[in-house]
Amino acid sequence: MENFIVSARKYRPDTFKTVVGQASITGTLKNAIKNGQLAHAYLFCGPRGVGKTTCARIFAKTINCQNLTAETEPCNQCESCKAFNTNRSYNIHELDAASNNSVDDIRSLTDQVRIPPQIGHYSIYIIDEVHMLSQAAFNAFLKTLEEPPKHAIFILATTEKHKIIPTILSRCQIFDFNRIKIADISGHLGHVAQSEQVEIDDEALNVIAHKADGAMRDALSIFDQIVSFSGKKINYHDVISNLNVLDYDYYFKLIDCFLKNDVPGSLMIFNDILDSGFDGHHFISGLSTHFRDLLVCKDPVTVQLLEVGGEIKEKYKQQAAGSDSDFILEALKIANECDLQYKASQNKRLLVELALIKISQVTLKKK
Repeated sequence: MENFIVSARKYRPDTFKTVVGQASITGTLKNAIKNGQLAHAYLFCGPRGVGKTTCARIFAKTINCQNLTAETEPCNQCESCKAFNTNRSYNIHELDAASNNSVDDIRSLTDQVRIPPQIGHYSIYIIDEVHMLSQAAFNAFLKTLEEPPKHAIFILATTEKHKIIPTILSRCQIFDFNRIKIADISGHLGHVAQSEQVEIDDEALNVIAHKADGAMRDALSIFDQIVSFSGKKINYHDVISNLNVLDYDYYFKLIDCFLKNDVPGSLMIFNDILDSGFDGHHFISGLSTHFRDLLVCKDPVTVQLLEVGGEIKEKYKQQAAGSDSDFILEALKIANECDLQYKASQNKRLLVELALIKISQVTLKKK
């Protein structure tokens, strides 16, 4: 049996141009290398799975590359690049601050910093999850971080910038990584699926991208899970059943019931949803999102805010055309109030059912 490598590792970017969704940051880092304006300390912060450690590694590799390409990318041919690619580089040091967070660990790091690099011009120290360092370790690190030897560059990475003391922040160039957009995640997953010879439709990719919540690593992990479940041919229904995601069709049917003032029909759809094992709070927040999506479809300017693709986008446009803006706004207000009251309610099912009855009667009042 051949060794399986998870997609998050197999398709990990190894050049700046392969990093997804962080163009402004990669552009700034490339310009710093190109113009020889390298700072002695950088702080990469942002949510999980958006490319902080990956960018730190690419940056470290590119700084010491002896034959940079015209696009300021590493050549992958020189001795420094080859040493990095085979995990035997003595110029790039990675420290996990979660498990090396004491004063002694920082002291051994500061002793190591004095040693000049064997190949290339710089020794780069990547410290991951730097917010996990103890208060004493931060203080021990301050002087070295402010005045390191000329050959040393520090790249700190963290998901919790607010836990880092201001004296450390003031000594670093800070780069805030964004959550990756749904369209970018879908596009990258499509490329991965093509490379793995997996057939997957656009709606399925979109659901995975939504579920990943802006983290590429999460999206690739979910993709691997779906491939294990469905094999090489994946459709929208495979994805929603595996990830326990509520089908868009339920919401489309509900809106049709609301517009017809069909109270029994809407209550039976909600009962169906509960029988399928979905939580009422999950349902009502999804209903609010559905009304919001219908509202943005009402205007050609805001339709680009709709983060779904393919056939589902067309369904939204059709339903928005058949729904009055006043009805959508009033329904959105009722659904949102229900969402806010859900946790405090003693009879949660009744609360949601009352909201559905109120929404069903919105157009009736107007008539």
